[in-house]
Amino acid sequence: MKVPPGMQVSPTDSSPFPLVCKLKKSLYGLKQASRQCWDDVELDSVKLFLNQQFKIKDLGTIHYFLGLEVTKCPEGYIISQQKFTNDLLAEFHCQNFPPVVTPIDTYVKLHVDMDAPLTDPITYRRIIGKLNFLLHTRPDISFCVQHLSQFIQAPQVPHMLAALHVLRYLSNAPDLETLLSSSSDVSLKAYSNSDWATCAESRRSVSDFYVTLGGSPISWKSKKQPDISLSSAEAEYRALRKVVIKVSWLVWLLGDLGLHVSDLVPIYCDNLAALHIAKNPIF
Repeated sequence: MKVPPGMQVSPTDSSPFPLVCKLKKSLYGLKQASRQCWDDVELDSVKLFLNQQFKIKDLGTIHYFLGLEVTKCPEGYIISQQKFTNDLLAEFHCQNFPPVVTPIDTYVKLHVDMDAPLTDPITYRRIIGKLNFLLHTRPDISFCVQHLSQFIQAPQVPHMLAALHVLRYLSNAPDLETLLSSSSDVSLKAYSNSDWATCAESRRSVSDFYVTLGGSPISWKSKKQPDISLSSAEAEYRALRKVVIKVSWLVWLLGDLGLHVSDLVPIYCDNLAALHIAKNPIF
């Protein structure tokens, strides 16, 4: 740490070590700043200060926050969005619709120009926006939400029917929960997949990944690839590369939080050609 401008320091000739500044408080940008935020004394002082300014109320252990329902159990914490899901179904009058078992109809191929545009595209955009927020606890709808999001600019009747199909799927199990285990197991596992040339307009593929920590899901994503892949092996390899980047970042993040991942992280892929390319040092 460099001495701040204007501060005069008198070095001592008797000390063989360079002078350093004693840090009394963690500042933004320091590696230890994030860990210091959980200090009980600091938390109490912040609560006292905020209470003097705004008259806050300490609600204790978290149980509901921004639509996320958190329940403590012997195995860890259970996170769900049951109330948010039920409110979503009620807002768009889908409570009494017959449920379906898949989030998207595999027999329906959506395109940009399929039918007449919606008279009220705002409703479609609201559904997709709320489904995006629901992705915090529902990785099972990642692909269909990504797929439907590309029609937000000019939604049409088939697009709205597909969005309502997702709501019917949610009505099948609105109380689906995610367990964040309290186990001491900090092993990472990752799963990679791609859908080759799935976009009918651009022929671009879609990458998907799913990462678990100690068996609990912590990261997932479904996104269209920026470039066109000429084969399914190339699309799978691009998806594999993306999940490797994500896993590398998670390893560094967990290390900063004090959870050092020393074992190799297994990454699963179902394409043999992509696996051979990844294992071959020449490629």
